[in-house]
Amino acid sequence: MATIVLDDSGAPKRQERGVLTGMGQGTERVVLGTAFIAVLFVVWELVTALGIEPPILLPSPSGVVSALANLFSSSDIWADLAESGKELFYGLVLAASVGITAGLSIGWYPRLGYFFDPFINFLYAIPRVALGPLLIVWLGIGLSSKVALVFLIAVFPVLVNTSSGVRSLDQHLLRVARCFGASDLKIFRTIALPGSVPFILGGLRLAVGQALIGVFVAELLGAQHGVGALIDNAGQQFQTDIVFAGLLIFAVAGMVLTGLVRWLERRFDAWRV
Repeated sequence: MATIVLDDSGAPKRQERGVLTGMGQGTERVVLGTAFIAVLFVVWELVTALGIEPPILLPSPSGVVSALANLFSSSDIWADLAESGKELFYGLVLAASVGITAGLSIGWYPRLGYFFDPFINFLYAIPRVALGPLLIVWLGIGLSSKVALVFLIAVFPVLVNTSSGVRSLDQHLLRVARCFGASDLKIFRTIALPGSVPFILGGLRLAVGQALIGVFVAELLGAQHGVGALIDNAGQQFQTDIVFAGLLIFAVAGMVLTGLVRWLERRFDAWRV
């Protein structure tokens, strides 16, 4: 027996189907995305096999996979992954903590937003990558300066999205809650915070890509270990297959983290306005 799903008005809800017959949108997205990647790799392999581009400029996919296997057969790659992982984890956690707290505060208290908006806009307009040399002077060439750069690059998507989520709350709903005697703390906890969760997760999804850029740039400025340092060293020696292997590591990390945040977004999709 077919299950009938009703919408908010009580009418039967039309079930959406993908272009591929019998597939839901989620399955269709996976199938079409995988097909695109497969076609891309086939075309890439053909271009390199036909000699259209020399290997020093564009290595073949099989050459990249071979370089990746060689990297993971040595012990150095694990030190690189550990270093980059620490920079990414600490920077993202710090960016999420500060961005969510500051965004909620600025969005909930308009005068606080008026006070800090000039500084936030000023710092946002500055290319944060240019602050890398200053951070090295202030914090040294170790882990602290790299985490600080990742934080500065990743914090703004979270902060801006969170404050926008609080400011976009339904004002009629807030007035009704106040009319029923709800305190500001209860309104914030039961209305403002849940209503901002989809915006917060959207900011985190953007912050993941920015944080990976921060890790790469921070390691270019000076690092003994890290995937970014591995790519930089390989590029200086024209080892393009290792460069592509390092880029693949960054891409896989970004896809995994973005997929995790998208899963959280789907979990909280009912809270979206």
